[in-house]
Amino acid sequence: MTSKMLRLLAAPALAILLTGPASAADSYVANLGPMPLDQANNKEKLGRGEATATLDGKILTITGSFGGLPSPATRAHLIVGLAIGVPGTESLDLTVSPADSGIVSGTLTVNAKQAAAFRTGKLYIQIDSQKAPTGNLWGWLLPRHFDAAAGVPQAGPWFLPQLDTPTR
Repeated sequence: MTSKMLRLLAAPALAILLTGPASAADSYVANLGPMPLDQANNKEKLGRGEATATLDGKILTITGSFGGLPSPATRAHLIVGLAIGVPGTESLDLTVSPADSGIVSGTLTVNAKQAAAFRTGKLYIQIDSQKAPTGNLWGWLLPRHFDAAAGVPQAGPWFLPQLDTPTR
């Protein structure tokens, strides 16, 4: 091989080394459940769901499903809260099936504050329904983790959102 050929082959390898590996998209999950519950509204807030959110650069993609609502879904939002479990106010609209079961989805361009909220577990999905217009199902987007089934003890370390979610 000539030195010219070696330089031609080395250039792409050097570019990869200098720029680093391609960044992987951040992927989080949400377990959607009835929230907030109290004695006055627990009959209107039923159902379950799950969603996955992937942040790739500034593009946040959400896909999920839900079922068991006591009335058809009317709206879905992605909301920025102050912390995990703390309701927020700033919201972005998502697409939701207008039925008691269906899909929730959206592809959003997020700003730096919203991206930071995503990475630190401060974003949650809220699905409203006819009988619960201010929220039927809620679920905070958190790093993928193992959930033990109800009533099953979990051996080893547990996932504790406030401790296991990045702080920045």
